[in-house]
Amino acid sequence: MTVPPEITGWFAGRGWQVRRHQTGMLAAADAGQHALLVADTGAGKTLAGFLPTLAAFTPSRLNGEPAPEGLHTLYVSPLKALAHDVQRNLLAPIEELGLPIRVETRSGDTPSDRKARQRVRPPHVLLTTPESLSLLLSYPESADLFAGLQRIVIDEVHAFATGKRGDLLALALSRLQAISPGLQRAALSATVADPQAFRAWLAPWGDLDSVALVEGESGAAPELEILLPEGQRVPWGGHAAAWAVPQLYQAIRDNRTTLIFTNTRFLAEYIFQLLWEANDDTLPIGIHHGSLSKEARRKVEGAMARGELRALVCTASLDLGVDWGDVDLVVQMGAPKGSSRLLQRIGRANHRLDCPSRALLAPGNRFEFLEATAAQDAVREGQRDGEDFRPGALDVLAQHVMACACAGPFGEADLLAQVRSSLAYSWVDEAVWTRVLEFVATGGYALRAYDKFRRIVRNADGTWRLTHPEQAARHRLNAGIIIDSEMLEVRFRNGRSLGRVEEDFGAGLKPGDTFRFAGLDLEVEGLRDLELIVRAAKKAGQIPSYNGARMPLTTHLADRVRGLIADRAGWGRFPDDVREWLEVQDWRSRLPGPGELLVESFPHRDREYTVYYTFEGWNANQSLGMLITRRMEAAGLGPLGFVANDYSLGIWGLKAVDDPAALLSPEILTAEFVEWVQNSYLLRRAFREVAVIGGLVERQHPGKRKTGRQVTFSTDLIYDVLRKYEPDHVLIEAAWADARTRMTDVGRLGALLDRAAAQLVHVRLDRVTPLAVPVMVMIGRETMPQGAADDDLLEEAETLAAAAMRPTRG
Repeated sequence: MTVPPEITGWFAGRGWQVRRHQTGMLAAADAGQHALLVADTGAGKTLAGFLPTLAAFTPSRLNGEPAPEGLHTLYVSPLKALAHDVQRNLLAPIEELGLPIRVETRSGDTPSDRKARQRVRPPHVLLTTPESLSLLLSYPESADLFAGLQRIVIDEVHAFATGKRGDLLALALSRLQAISPGLQRAALSATVADPQAFRAWLAPWGDLDSVALVEGESGAAPELEILLPEGQRVPWGGHAAAWAVPQLYQAIRDNRTTLIFTNTRFLAEYIFQLLWEANDDTLPIGIHHGSLSKEARRKVEGAMARGELRALVCTASLDLGVDWGDVDLVVQMGAPKGSSRLLQRIGRANHRLDCPSRALLAPGNRFEFLEATAAQDAVREGQRDGEDFRPGALDVLAQHVMACACAGPFGEADLLAQVRSSLAYSWVDEAVWTRVLEFVATGGYALRAYDKFRRIVRNADGTWRLTHPEQAARHRLNAGIIIDSEMLEVRFRNGRSLGRVEEDFGAGLKPGDTFRFAGLDLEVEGLRDLELIVRAAKKAGQIPSYNGARMPLTTHLADRVRGLIADRAGWGRFPDDVREWLEVQDWRSRLPGPGELLVESFPHRDREYTVYYTFEGWNANQSLGMLITRRMEAAGLGPLGFVANDYSLGIWGLKAVDDPAALLSPEILTAEFVEWVQNSYLLRRAFREVAVIGGLVERQHPGKRKTGRQVTFSTDLIYDVLRKYEPDHVLIEAAWADARTRMTDVGRLGALLDRAAAQLVHVRLDRVTPLAVPVMVMIGRETMPQGAADDDLLEEAETLAAAAMRPTRG
């Protein structure tokens, strides 16, 4: 079939043409295929994903028949903001074409009465998130609700398919396909690095041939510039790039609307504060991050959509898809950490395929300058990166089993077949499946004596059902994948909510203390239950820090940084001080070459320091630091501490390390790694998360929510019991999987040890080296929020740099 004339006419009326990839998505749907669309930002991906839905409701295709009733299309996105934005943009063609399509959103913010109505009288198109979809599948009416579902569109699939939210969605897809066998799947992305892997993830049973790969035409090349300090040097340390604020403010003045990305919520508040202090013209500048209240976020999003803001400081909360066509400049404060992430953020500017996106990068320090240069090169070459797929998580599988039981009795063989049709869980055999069912049914062997852990039971006919109907309400109250640190609601006395801060931060405040949040200076009046009551303050206060996961430096970008350092002929394009930094390093010591691990040792202030230039990211370096210091202790070297960044690991102690190779032998990842993880907080922290996701520990009861300390106490007690009596418990296994990958990055650790075994170069020197200064200046400040330490770093950095940059060898 061709594109319906009503749709081509609508495009023509706007001066547009239907693009090749948009017709490709319609052709795939008409051929009965699933489809993965990879197209640049601004190419009309979302409209392409919905084109088969719009076509199905056009008069030319209905041919006199009534429009389809019931839920026709699901749209799943990783962000609630994206769903609301898509709703706004989708309503235009629906209304202008006069199509009989009702569109609604559903998320955690949707009122309960509307949610109840949607289950009985659904819209034709429902825009939702993976978590809300999973909850929908937990209702008994879900089989009727989804029986006529024709299509599911997954937007920004790269952002979550490789993680636990992707696992949850993969399981939901398999469930939906069983309910509606004719369901067509479509996934959209601008920054997929490996399309074949994503086709396999999307396909039922991993059948690549059932998924058409639709690729869009290339858009205009982005204009990407790296900001440099005016009249001063690129900083040695720090991450905030606060030096760039005067230039940033001038850029805001020179453009209509500027979107400023930071990598953390702390930095968003910090940069917003600095901009506000520099805002002599009182320009309308806003702030947006995930800890702000729903009302605050909606207000800012609306102001941006109406073109009322000149600038918006934000985090990853606005990375994806939000279509504000009037944004003409994007700024990345600090390192981008990956080329795909940077491309995604750049694409928010001039959100049109034929207009180049304009962006500025403001590096926080010298290594970040190299990282920004590497990212700039990757973007120009169109090179994407991203996380690899891994086996589906068992705690997520347990949550899905419980959701299915809430919907009604299920047969274990039938449900296993559904689960295994997802590539993420194709590895699950009968033995693993039995263990998961046993866990959901009894809590496991060590916990089976406690009734509170009995959630499902086997019927006489072999099917499984809930032990009590109240289990369904408890599941829906607690289900989810995103496990944030426990939060306190920040409210004015009149009840107006500003958002949430972490419990650990809020609990340390007393009446009269001040802090800065949501761009406001606030004074604490008191702490009540899980609410922090505040009023406007007359003096500035500290900015809350957050314990969220750090953005990992991608392997691809790390390799590019190593290449820039090794390419002496290319140093001419660097600023003089960066080039001098590398030249003096090369003269005094050496530079890390391709495929080798450079280790430097030197004395400093009556201590012996060893710096390992790994380029494997903060997680891997932190883990390596813990393991090496344990070996140093055993060898009598008297380790005193370590500090890590994305590029290097610095360790100091009482005695010199003469043979670093002995500290890096590969067996460190066997018994020693296991012993360290088991005896550290890591496995407990991982268990805390999987226990909540798997439903073993409930954070909420009707009308009451546990504090973070109560959850920690509960999970720690259970963890100790399982470690002693059932060490092979399903959730211990799930916690280990998290500890190996997400928390310790053991895969990159293994690659590092392989490199050490093959090409370790150890240089002994008489003092600190230029390449060591960025990690050395963080000693004693590594627990401070990124940005807070930047001013303190300057004096220490100058002292270290003076010693490091003296050009005498040794």
